[in-house]
Parts: sequence; structure tokens; C-alpha cells
Amino acid sequence: PSVHRNTASRIERNGALITDFPSGEKPEKSNFIKRNRIIAGISQATVVVESGIRGGALITADLANSYNRDVFAFPGRTSDPASAGCNSLIKTHRAALIEDARDLEYHLGWFPAGSPSGPAQKSLFRDLQPDEQAVIHVLESEGICSVDLISFQSGMPVSRLSGILLGLELSGLVRAMPGNCYGLVR
Repeated sequence: PSVHRNTASRIERNGALITDFPSGEKPEKSNFIKRNRIIAGISQATVVVESGIRGGALITADLANSYNRDVFAFPGRTSDPASAGCNSLIKTHRAALIEDARDLEYHLGWFPAGSPSGPAQKSLFRDLQPDEQAVIHVLESEGICSVDLISFQSGMPVSRLSGILLGLELSGLVRAMPGNCYGLVR
């Protein structure tokens, strides 16, 4: 929420400690999965770089999938046991194959500074209906948002919002993002 922007900025600059456990708790192997469910839940995407067929990263990937988060994996040699987990995620369609950071930027809709992300100029004479204006206002104030957050902020039911978002997307004003999110075309 916008009231937490200062906190979010401090976390971006300095990082954050996220745990279910009190200070002084020993790092027990059984606690890693509990920690990873938090990481999978707050992350926009999970990237598996290397994992055996029964690696802990696969558990995190499955958690991320269960939270409707994007999962990506780097492929490896089929003869390499340390790549078996990544290859399995890709083969079973539980992760999208990526080869470098540009693939991740593309899939997540991230664009490096200065790169064009949409049409150079929006339609000059597009008249927005009040419901469309409400959606645009939410996206201007909140940035990239889930459909649920747009629904909450605008007071519109998701069933009505879906058609409005489609119309705005077809008009080139918003773009669909992974995770059932939308953002303004800049």
C-alpha cells in the first residue's frame, strides 16, 4: 500500500530479514522449507539455476507455482545430475526455460532503463469512460497491480473489471503482466 512506500524504499536500499523464527534459532534443515515458502510467496518469480532431481530448490519452485508465481529454470546437460531438477521443471512445464537475464526481463515485463516498452505515442483523442478512468487512476497511483488489488481500489467486481482491462489493453493503454497483474504502457 502507498502508506508503506517509505518502508519499501528502505528495504530496497538495505534489504530485509524475513523469518518465522525468533532470534538465536539454529538453522535447522527442516526450517529451510518453511523459510522458502515465505520467499516464494513474496517474490514475483522464482529462478532455479541448478538443482538435483530432489533438491530443495524444487520444493521452492513447487511452492511458487502453488502461489501462482512465475517459475523459471536454466537448462543443463542431460547427463549432469546437478541439472536434473531444472531439466525436470522445464520438461514437466513447471518452469519456463531461460538462458540469460534478458529472458527473465522479457517474461516479467521488466525493461531496462531507456529501452522502449510500448508505442511511442498513445492515441491523442481517446475518451475514457468513468470505469476506465478509475482503472487508469489505480494503475497510476499504485503501479503494477494484481486484478484483485485493482478491483479493491476501484470498487469494481472482477467480472466487470476483466472486460475493462481487456479494452484498455487492446487500446494500448495497459499491458498484461505475469501473475494476473496489469501495468500502464509508458
